[in-house]
Amino acid sequence: MKKRYLLLLLSVFGISASAQKSIDQRVSELLSKMTLEEKVGQLVQYSGFEYATGPQNSNSATVLDEIKKGKVGSMLNVMGAEETRSFQKLALQSRLKIPLLFGQDVIHGYRTTFPVNLGQAASWDLGLIEKSERIAATEASAYGIHWTFAPMVDIARDPRWGRVMEGSGEDTYLGTQIGVARIKGFQGKGLGSLDAVMACAKHFAAYGAAVGGRDYNSVDMSLRQLNETYLPPFKAVAEAGAATFMNSFNDINGIPATANKYILRNLLKDQWNYKGFVVSDWGSIGEMIAHGYAKDKTEAAEKAILAGSDMDMESHVYMTELPKLVKEGKVDVKFIDDAARRILTKKFEMGLFDDPFRFSNEKRQKEQLNNQENRKFGREFGSKSMVLLKNQNNILPLSKSTKTIALIGPFGKETTANHGFWSVAFKDDNQRIITQFDGIKNQLDKHSTLLYAKGCNADDQDRSMFAEAVETAKKADVVIMTLGEGHAMSGEAKSRSNLHFSGVQEELLKEIAKTGKPIVLMVNAGRPLVFDWAADNIPAIVYTWWLGTEAGNSIADVLFGTVNPAGKLPMTFPRTEGQIPVYYNHYNTGRPAKNPTDRNYVSAYIDLDNTPKFPFGYGLSYTQFKYSDMTLNSSDLKGNQTLNISVNLSNTGSYDGEEVVQLYIRDLFGKVVRPVKELKGFQKIFLKKGESRNINFKLTPEDLKFFDDELNYDWESGEFDIMIGTNSQDVQTKRINWVK
Repeated sequence: MKKRYLLLLLSVFGISASAQKSIDQRVSELLSKMTLEEKVGQLVQYSGFEYATGPQNSNSATVLDEIKKGKVGSMLNVMGAEETRSFQKLALQSRLKIPLLFGQDVIHGYRTTFPVNLGQAASWDLGLIEKSERIAATEASAYGIHWTFAPMVDIARDPRWGRVMEGSGEDTYLGTQIGVARIKGFQGKGLGSLDAVMACAKHFAAYGAAVGGRDYNSVDMSLRQLNETYLPPFKAVAEAGAATFMNSFNDINGIPATANKYILRNLLKDQWNYKGFVVSDWGSIGEMIAHGYAKDKTEAAEKAILAGSDMDMESHVYMTELPKLVKEGKVDVKFIDDAARRILTKKFEMGLFDDPFRFSNEKRQKEQLNNQENRKFGREFGSKSMVLLKNQNNILPLSKSTKTIALIGPFGKETTANHGFWSVAFKDDNQRIITQFDGIKNQLDKHSTLLYAKGCNADDQDRSMFAEAVETAKKADVVIMTLGEGHAMSGEAKSRSNLHFSGVQEELLKEIAKTGKPIVLMVNAGRPLVFDWAADNIPAIVYTWWLGTEAGNSIADVLFGTVNPAGKLPMTFPRTEGQIPVYYNHYNTGRPAKNPTDRNYVSAYIDLDNTPKFPFGYGLSYTQFKYSDMTLNSSDLKGNQTLNISVNLSNTGSYDGEEVVQLYIRDLFGKVVRPVKELKGFQKIFLKKGESRNINFKLTPEDLKFFDDELNYDWESGEFDIMIGTNSQDVQTKRINWVK
């Protein structure tokens, strides 16, 4: 009687009996009812049938049948409220009616596409980055998506690697801050909110250090380097609550990441006490056979599950191999239970057991079909991501009343290319995306003329359009050249050995330059390119990356000065491919070069300056910023004291603008060699013209810690250089002594 009364009371207040149980209890009860095959089924993920992001070998009829039998835990590449609802109905035909998780690569926007991730990192604006993921999560969840395979927090120092476009660049500190911002954006107020999606930190680990910059290649490094440079972003996003992790394709020191117990069990699940689950990358469990680490599917499945890989994405080995491995006593069922528990927990946290269709809502989907507020933000974010590399004689910003402007280059009237790689394609993209031509034309005065000539294609040897382009340039007062790499030339499986402008683009640029017309060069790319001739000879250069749905409007806002560019490079730009890898926080060596041209028995090339073409953190503005009066509260510190650092920043130019003030340190002597510089803080500051402000930073001993050769994480007494400036090369420096 009391039980019935309690249930009645709970129902009056809208509380179900099941809600009174903890998620742990509900998961335990469910596991107790599941067969071994049903548990293994939760560890299986297949792709949908219309859109694939890897080599697909699923039979659609077989997959549908396995879903109905409870042998599939998740699907990826199933999009839209109607389609996800359809698949979910199949899952609810299974014996225990366990709902599916729907995953999708929501990398830099969903319905509204934002700049490619490396371009976003160039904004150095954590608030904008977090908001972009908040919007992406809102849009994707409205289309039935529960889970995104982002953010990619790989540190990458080699621009030959195509996936640099998907990350935040070469610096551990910056990459960590951005990674945490992305987790906050994706997961919002918490899992279970209708506008939140599960985030997935990838690729665990060290994928960005692939030998030769070649995708999927091996990684060979010291554990000290791994822990100090490549793992901190993953640890930070785990602490920030990232729902899932994804394995990387590479091996680490001879052991594929997918079966690497050191990173998966020892670090992630034990030392870091991570409670989410780990999904393989596409087919990476089965690919351990090709690695030469597993002799067959059975051994691949065994090694992956024992190491800590919880879900098998498209390898087709867990479902076939794990049940017999358990029955043969080769795999303890506790490993299956642990993996299934982690996955089921997320399904409960997402609220899918209470309402499997809560994210498959056609009304919400329609509201996000063409959200104008999201587009407005995309336009702002695009303009804030652009980097002004050169502005000789203040050619920029252009006047909207310029009589005649010529837009020349293969990307001027592109539509879907503005998405950049790793974007979700929709049938109406050609109508929705703002071209560069239209964005510029729409802001020109009515008495001005915008001419256009394609000039050449992005990646062939066709010069037949040169003559038309030259004649078009001759008619203009100023020429805007739009060159770079095609949107599908950077991204997964898009490694390049030659980072120059592809095809005959540079030849076209040289022909246009012969006309003597002032040229503004826009570089469209997903990675740092090599363009020394242009950098030396073209008066104005803007790195536009690929900016997304509102690309044309974002570009026009910067070119005409509606927005003053404030982007800073998140990767070092090399002079040539032979300089790669080149990054700002390198070691000094025993024979450091004294200056860029010093080549006599020092660490240098005999045919190339040591310095990069453009350093990490570099970016100009239409105004000028002056740094002065750098002060420290002390030059001698002890123990856990705090170092207070200040610098005066003045806007001495003619425009209001933003500046990214960057703080670096150098530990001059250590038990292991330390980098010549390390980013330890940054602030993005807006100043009106003529305005000045004191900018303050704080450092504590926690900021001085590093891993030694025995992987102890601590700091030590000694001298440190404290540096503040506008980029990693142009800094003011003061030296301190700090003792324990």
